[in-house]
Amino acid sequence: MAHTTAPVEEKDLPDARIIDGKLFAERLREDIAAAVTNLESEHGLRPRLDVVMVGDNPASRIYVRNKRWQTELAGMDSVEHRLPGNVPESDLLALIGRLNDDSAVNGILVQLPLPSHIDEHKVITAISPEKDVDGFHVVNVGRLWIGADTRVPCTPYGCLLLLRDVLGDLKGKRALVLGRSNIVGKPMAALLLAEHCTVTIAHSKTEDLPARCREAEILVAAVGRAELVRGDWIKPGATVIDVGINRVRAPDRGAHQDGSPRSRLVGDVAFDEARRVAGAITPVPGGVGPMTIACLLRNTLIAAVRQNGLPEPAV
Repeated sequence: MAHTTAPVEEKDLPDARIIDGKLFAERLREDIAAAVTNLESEHGLRPRLDVVMVGDNPASRIYVRNKRWQTELAGMDSVEHRLPGNVPESDLLALIGRLNDDSAVNGILVQLPLPSHIDEHKVITAISPEKDVDGFHVVNVGRLWIGADTRVPCTPYGCLLLLRDVLGDLKGKRALVLGRSNIVGKPMAALLLAEHCTVTIAHSKTEDLPARCREAEILVAAVGRAELVRGDWIKPGATVIDVGINRVRAPDRGAHQDGSPRSRLVGDVAFDEARRVAGAITPVPGGVGPMTIACLLRNTLIAAVRQNGLPEPAV
C-alpha cells in the first residue's frame, strides 16, 4: 500500500537554531592569538599582514580599518599601503613585487574593488601564491579544485567551519550553492565537494530555482540580492548559510536629520520566514561576516609558519 507524506507546515516546526558566527569567530581569534603568542615566544616569529588600498572607497576604508584592528588584536603586525585612486597600474604592480620579495611580509591583501583602469585579475595574479591570504590566485584556486592543500578564500572557509560546527560530518549531504562568483560561490562548491557532499551550483539563470533550493539539506546563499530566498524555498530542517549583505531602506526606523530614510542590513534570505522552516540559519549581521576576517587571520598565520618551515598550529 502506497503511503503519502503530508507537507510540513511552518507551524509544525520549531524555530531554527540561530548560528552565532560572531561567537564562533571570537573563539577562533582567541585560538589564533594563542598560537601567535607561542610562535613568537618559541621561534621569534610575528606574522605580518600587508593590506593595499587604492582610492578612498568608504566601505573599503571600514573593512581595512577592521582588518587592521583585528590583526593587531591577534598579536600580528599589520601594515597599510594607501595609494591614490588614479595610481598607475604599473605602480601598484611594482608595490606588490616589493612585498613579494620582502621576507618580513607573510600575507598580502589588495582590497577590492579596484578603480576601473586597473586590471583586477592582473593584480591578483601578481601576488605570490604563498602570500595570497585571500586565496584568489589562480594557482591557489586550481589547487583547491584538485583537492590539494592550499590557501582557501576566507568567506567560504568561514561558512564551512560553521557548517561543520552545526552538522558535524557533511558526508552525503545534498548541498546547493546559490551564486557562482569566484570569491564565494565557486570555492564554496569546491569545499563542499571535498567534504563529500552532493553539490549543485545555482544562479540567476537556473530554471525553477525555488524547487532546486527545496532539495537541499545545506543551502548557501551568496547571490547578492536582498531576501531573494523565501521561507517556502527551504527544505524543512535544512541548514541555511546566508552570505549576503544588502542594505535596504527601513522606513520604520524613521529618517536621518537630513530627511533621508534610515536603512538596515539584510541577507539574501528572508530571515523571519526562513527561521520558521530551517533547522539552523545564520543571521545578517552576526553570521558569516565575522568569520571572514577571523579566517583571514588564520590564513596569515598558516602562511607565516609555512614560509618559515615550522609546524602548523591546530587552528
